[in-house]
Amino acid sequence: MLLDAFIPAIPTTTVEILIYIAGALGAILLTYGVFIEQEHRQDLIKLLGAAGLFVYALYIHNVLFMIAMAGLGIASLIEFVEIYVGLHKHSPEDLKRYKKLR
Repeated sequence: MLLDAFIPAIPTTTVEILIYIAGALGAILLTYGVFIEQEHRQDLIKLLGAAGLFVYALYIHNVLFMIAMAGLGIASLIEFVEIYVGLHKHSPEDLKRYKKLR
């Protein structure tokens, strides 16, 4: 079949279809999150993407993939909370140093 390489068994139930959609949407959001400029939005999008891929990893019983997505999701959540409460800031000196590196 055409899709055997991508999806070995075509999903038949609504739950399976939703899990595949969550995985695909998670991959798209995680990739899109790299290109977002505003850090707090970037963290939220990465968190949602990691959550979608975690659901898929849980479904396929891949422990390493679950650990990686949980780690990425937790790191994104921590950075978002730091930005939200004002602990994560960039000083003008940091920005000048970053511009010199280019």
